Amino acid sequence: MTDAYKSLEARFRRINVLSDIGGMLHWDMAAMMPNGGANARSEQLATLDVMANELVNAPDMGDLIEAAGGENLDAWQKANLAEMKRNWVHGTAVPSDLVEKMSLAATSCEVAWRGARADNDFAGLLPKLQTVLDLSIEAGKAKAEALSTSVYDALLDQYDPMMRSDRIDSLFAELEAFLPSFTAQVIERQKSEAAPTRPSGPFPVSVQNKVGLDLMKAVGFDFEHGRLDISHHPFCGGIPDDVRITTRYDENDFTSAIMGVLHETGHAMYERGLPGAWRNQPVGKARGMTMHESQSLLVEMQASRSEEFLTYAGPVFKAAFGGDDGAWNAGNLHRLYTRVEPGLIRVDADEVTYPAHVILRYRLERALIEGDMKLADLPGAWNEMMGKLLGITPPDDRDGCMQDIHWPSGAWGYFPTYTLGAMAAAQIFAAAKKARPEIPAALARGDFSPLMGWLGENIHGKASSKSTDEILIEATGQPLGVAAFKAHMENRYGG
Repeated sequence: MTDAYKSLEARFRRINVLSDIGGMLHWDMAAMMPNGGANARSEQLATLDVMANELVNAPDMGDLIEAAGGENLDAWQKANLAEMKRNWVHGTAVPSDLVEKMSLAATSCEVAWRGARADNDFAGLLPKLQTVLDLSIEAGKAKAEALSTSVYDALLDQYDPMMRSDRIDSLFAELEAFLPSFTAQVIERQKSEAAPTRPSGPFPVSVQNKVGLDLMKAVGFDFEHGRLDISHHPFCGGIPDDVRITTRYDENDFTSAIMGVLHETGHAMYERGLPGAWRNQPVGKARGMTMHESQSLLVEMQASRSEEFLTYAGPVFKAAFGGDDGAWNAGNLHRLYTRVEPGLIRVDADEVTYPAHVILRYRLERALIEGDMKLADLPGAWNEMMGKLLGITPPDDRDGCMQDIHWPSGAWGYFPTYTLGAMAAAQIFAAAKKARPEIPAALARGDFSPLMGWLGENIHGKASSKSTDEILIEATGQPLGVAAFKAHMENRYGG
């Protein structure tokens, strides 16, 4: 190992620690911080972002990367160097003053979004959201020049390295050729069947919380290295050694909070499974948000909505909430959790209609980034596209274009990774069950350890040492595609 590579490792370790501090501050802002702390928190996060950007932009960074590339490095070190270079290209494209402006604007807008959504006040949010969008476009243009891509693809690359919109268009076109008619068939068939019995509430928040904690333990969550809290929008944050997940509760419907907990626990297990030896290096990070979302959706959709797991979960729910035994049997819960019905809210959507929610957001954010639509026209465009894709129209902006935190927080280019992640989840779960046939029976006992063991070896432990497609090919035999997702849909829902 050379002095150049050693110096780079030391620098990126410091950059990562700054990022970790920001992650913890952001969790606190979402889960604990009073609104009066927003201005101070904005300055704290902006300062950390600028410090990290200045470290990446050090005058000798390019020379160190070039020098290290000529040395005798092992496979993981080479992969780490490649990730360092990718971070450097992204970082040097955006000057520190723009980084600061973006951080301040996003934090301010995210805090404002909470009140504006509660008040159904898109017009009140618009000025701050416009600032976030304008600054994101400015940064995207700078990165597009450095990466030789479109502006949207430059923003997408932040969340899904090497993914490009032309590939997304192709994958989504395959979905759109299949899902509308399939969805209609499933809905029509389910109409002719007896409706599932809905467990009767209310479901006290304290009891939902306990059930969530118990199910997190079943998945394998380590409470010595994480915790569960409440926020306006469920998320997984913190750092690998201190993972913070959140959910939100509805005392009339326990399913949303419980599945939200399981979803975020999937994210958390990925973070906890990243290789400790590379904890503070770029190669030790998760391999982009398509892979991250695959892990959350694998736990929530693939495993936790399976009839095997619901065989275990039913008695857990019954003991916690009481009520009619028939409502809690695995067959009824499976019918309940696989009921297909277009709805307004993305995070509550069934997995058949969910891709439409993502395609809607992908098309709208791309139009906004590319200048084909004005932000002031977003509510109308959202409602029109929701009508076309899902056959429903939001009654207000609260449950329409204001329902997600992503755009106010500056995460432009993130949305397509949800459905790309669902595709990857189907591939990975099928491969895991083929490699370890005992997985379904273990889930029926509430035992995720065979599944998590396989994921640790084939997904989590790979971190960013390879590309998304390389990891998928090694784990499943195929690059990212639609086939496994389609097969999963047909197997679970018929049609």
